[in-house]
Amino acid sequence: MFERSSLATPPEAGLYMSAAPGAPSSHFRPQDPPVLRLTRECVTMAAKTERTFIAVKPDGVQRGLIGEIVKRFEQKGFRLVAMKFLQASEDLLKQHYIDLKDRPFYPGLVKYMSSGPVAAMVWEGLNVVKTGRVMLGETNPADSKPGTIRGDFCIEVGRNIIHGSDSVDSARAVHKTGSMSKPQTSYQTLNHAFPHRPVISNGPEFA
Repeated sequence: MFERSSLATPPEAGLYMSAAPGAPSSHFRPQDPPVLRLTRECVTMAAKTERTFIAVKPDGVQRGLIGEIVKRFEQKGFRLVAMKFLQASEDLLKQHYIDLKDRPFYPGLVKYMSSGPVAAMVWEGLNVVKTGRVMLGETNPADSKPGTIRGDFCIEVGRNIIHGSDSVDSARAVHKTGSMSKPQTSYQTLNHAFPHRPVISNGPEFA
């Protein structure tokens, strides 16, 4: 004689059924198949995936820190989707720092940023804007914690080696200035599944 639970569901259905809290073990309720649950989780994460603009400033380039900065972002689990090595013009920099035009240090900032090439990058990942800012450290290196980029490699605020977008909108604004005008790409790396769930998406594009 078969038990009731065996008659009620096929053997493999045990993967997708679970007992309701407090119910006898022979009573089951349907559950989503694992593939469906995974799909929903991936779609949720894809909605939170974003892109940020990171630039190694002229002093960071001169000190040979591009590789160190790229390594930190890659080891964190983010993906590099665009990179451009360029000599920024004063006109481009004035547009980029337009929100600082009334600050007394603005002319010196533009001059400093145009003094040599910069490494401009677009990084993609879950909460990459906020996490990227934490990785950079405070604008003033003296206030930056050890372990952050500025905390480890900078001494004074006028030479803080790196820029990072403070919002998704500001990252898009940089894209529209033309400094990162070439198409960016989305792709999966072999180790992408380890720091976070896989993403069923081509990734967000800048508007």
